[in-house]
Amino acid sequence: MTDPLSILLLTDGKAGHENQSLGLIEAIGRLTPIEVEKRRVHKRGLAALLDSPSPERSPALIVGAGHRTHLPMLDFSRRTDAPCVLLMKPTIPSTFFDLCVIPEHDLGDGKAGPHTIVSKGALNRVPPPGDAAKHGGLILIGGPSKIHRWDEAAVVEAVNAIVGRCGDRPWRITDSRRSPGGTLDRITRACPGIAGYPHGSTGAEWLPQRLAEAAEVWVTSDSISMIYESLSSGARVGLIPTPLKKPGRVSRGVDRLVEEGWITPFDEWMGRGELPAPPRILREADRCAALVLERYFPGRLP
Repeated sequence: MTDPLSILLLTDGKAGHENQSLGLIEAIGRLTPIEVEKRRVHKRGLAALLDSPSPERSPALIVGAGHRTHLPMLDFSRRTDAPCVLLMKPTIPSTFFDLCVIPEHDLGDGKAGPHTIVSKGALNRVPPPGDAAKHGGLILIGGPSKIHRWDEAAVVEAVNAIVGRCGDRPWRITDSRRSPGGTLDRITRACPGIAGYPHGSTGAEWLPQRLAEAAEVWVTSDSISMIYESLSSGARVGLIPTPLKKPGRVSRGVDRLVEEGWITPFDEWMGRGELPAPPRILREADRCAALVLERYFPGRLP
């Protein structure tokens, strides 16, 4: 039996960053046995080095995301001789790291060097879809952000149209930490036939489980991470528009998904009358996991 691959996860405590790291680590675990030690980085810059004692065991691989993890990752890699994989575009030259996994919308017009894997969106923890038939629909709503305003009336109108046209299936809706207070309650009151689940009471496994079940998912356009999570589930994905403050790299990334047929905007769906399937199931965590093993631990590939 193969000994587990020892992985050190460095986290800054932000759920989005940690989910990216766990997405890669869990995908590696689907290919080879692993054991994981998680360490929280509380401080910034050089102070983080003084606050980062040696891991309990010498890792074979170091994974992390978030600016706060940069220096501790490099320090642990130097001390243990383990390769470090950063899941973001770093604030220091990427050549300092053994490998960086950078979403294509963050890379922009830059070229990917030998130390970079370009991913379509941020990695996530959504497991591979099983053989069970998918059924029902799921609606994921975000809220105002740096690049999007929030138009609750337009969201309610879209949700009513979606559920009204496809009322022959069960529908669920959940909000996010950015959703304005009371939004979910107001939407469920205005849209009969849809069950609401506040994000604060669902638990970490609720969304991956519901995505695994849903045949159709609608996401507000401000929620970039939930768009990619939905595409990873194998569902058909629609986009509920929210007002854009100004175009940027993230909105251009969403535009590219529309152009390539991964997601369908609400207005297009209204005219077409159907929500088409994406070109394929977007399994970026699994693809990147295989590339990491191929580069550093080829003997562990199935």
